[in-house]
Amino acid sequence: MYNIAIAQSGGPTAAINSSLAGVFSEASTNPAVDEIYGAENGIEGILNDRLVNLRSILMDEHDKQLLMTTPSTILGSCRFKLKDYKEDESDYLKILETFEEHNIKAFFYIGGNDSMDTVMKLDAYFKEKTIDIKVVGVPKTIDNDLPETDHTPGFGSAAKYVATSLQEIIRDSRVYSVQSVTIVEIMGRDAGWLTASSCVLRANGEPAPHLIYLPEGQFTKEKYLEDVKACLARYKAVLVAVSEGIRFPGADYDDKKDAFGHTQNAGIGKMLENFTKEHLGCKVRSIELNVMQRCSSHIASLTDLEEAERVGRAAVTAAIDQGKSGVMMTFKRISNNPYRVEIVDTEIEKVANKEKKFPQKWITSEGNNVSIDALNYFLPLIQGEPVLEYRNGIPVHFRLNQ
Repeated sequence: MYNIAIAQSGGPTAAINSSLAGVFSEASTNPAVDEIYGAENGIEGILNDRLVNLRSILMDEHDKQLLMTTPSTILGSCRFKLKDYKEDESDYLKILETFEEHNIKAFFYIGGNDSMDTVMKLDAYFKEKTIDIKVVGVPKTIDNDLPETDHTPGFGSAAKYVATSLQEIIRDSRVYSVQSVTIVEIMGRDAGWLTASSCVLRANGEPAPHLIYLPEGQFTKEKYLEDVKACLARYKAVLVAVSEGIRFPGADYDDKKDAFGHTQNAGIGKMLENFTKEHLGCKVRSIELNVMQRCSSHIASLTDLEEAERVGRAAVTAAIDQGKSGVMMTFKRISNNPYRVEIVDTEIEKVANKEKKFPQKWITSEGNNVSIDALNYFLPLIQGEPVLEYRNGIPVHFRLNQ
């Protein structure tokens, strides 16, 4: 028997703890696994030997169910980039020391594009040094931009929150007799999946959002103004969904980058608000959904949570039963209606540091909306509502540290 370790990384979601629950549940019934450790704050917890024994924390089925409906990461997260071990081996030696001290033979990293970079580097290091430690990636990101997988855990719940919020915003904006434009800025640095998913409202006969702008499209101020004017000629209250990654032509941006080379692009909503006021003179407001889109478990997708748990279980099977390493678990869609997916694995080199863009073929020719194919893709991912436990009228969350 040997031990395993699990860590969570990157931005929090409503489903990342479900994947943790899946890894734990599958490993806890595997006769080859003894202790199950959770690393605090991602790979930083491994580097600094900050491990917690999850068997002493997740005591029964109630704990696991509560964990699945708790948003964010109970173990904490990080955005730590490992250097190339051929240039600097020091962090790898620290990681190996922690693994050896705790007899850890399999490591599961739950995260997005950047986290898969860590999986790839660790796996390559262990293989070159002929060290038998399996490293498997478990996908996670609300951005839905991981390649090789049909979709990512966390995205469906975020999409459900965005659509629900936009529906409530349009109800609010229509109460007055005056014409108005409401611009909602939605997360998506370089890929417009989450903004595009707001189209699911049309399945219920809702025309809003009336305009959808994505980083993958060609955005100009002139075309935007024409689009809004055309909508105002038809609708009293116009709702615009815009990805944070849209660049406002002529604006001065601070392009400072993080360790993984990402810029922070928020602010397009306010820029469009000011521009629209200046040129149209009607009532205009902008709303930035910000971090609420990531962890709103009160409107989570049951499909999302259940799939997140399933993919965590599949990762354990791949590493322990099948002996795989240097892979990420992925979803392969079989059909939309009825909705069916299977879980397979893919080489980590095909995922790490790569990005899946929203398909150009799903953007309308006008560049201000998305097609019915996009709606059919999104709709299955937001289905179902988890049963939440409440106390004093508020959902109960599982908390590692009080």
